[in-house]
Amino acid sequence: MIFVSIVEDDSVIRESLHDMINDVDGYKCIGNYSSCEKLIADLDNNLPDVILMDIDLPGMSGIEGITKIKESNPDIDIVMLTVHEDAELVFKAINVGACGYLDKSAPEQKILNSIKEVYDGGAPMTTKIARMVVNSFQKKADTNSGLTDREKDVLSLLCLGKAYKEISEELFISVGTVRHHIKNIYHKLHVHSKSQAVAKAIRERLV
Repeated sequence: MIFVSIVEDDSVIRESLHDMINDVDGYKCIGNYSSCEKLIADLDNNLPDVILMDIDLPGMSGIEGITKIKESNPDIDIVMLTVHEDAELVFKAINVGACGYLDKSAPEQKILNSIKEVYDGGAPMTTKIARMVVNSFQKKADTNSGLTDREKDVLSLLCLGKAYKEISEELFISVGTVRHHIKNIYHKLHVHSKSQAVAKAIRERLV
């Protein structure tokens, strides 16, 4: 069972997401909140596995909310659900700990699949968001990262939210080899997690 909480100030969208999640076996919405403040106040009593969070909220913003939540609960996976198509906002969300980024026009099944994907260790993005992120890589900056071409391939796929198994299948290498490349990427970029590696790749246009 995947326990999900929702943070969305639009009551219609919030209730729609709540009903959608509870209508599917294996998922349970344990909380829906109109603000980050309300979610944070309830976390000690109601701890989800995954949070779906709007980025543009009254009071504390989604970016600020991620930061606060991750300080006390670093293992919670947070997926941003938004209408914004701003590369800088995507970067900021990933940089502070978001594991996925979906636009609100995503079909219901995509949202459900993304909850499962992030729960299993992936980093989901809708096609629209992924294309925007890839486009931000077009202006490549000189870098001394020292990444090999294959490591850049792996990092590019990480940035698109691919899980290790998907990367191995796309690059025709073993999952063990993917893990080896990612270990080298972390070392060369001086980061310690997938979200940090993706954030640095976006910020410095490494791939």
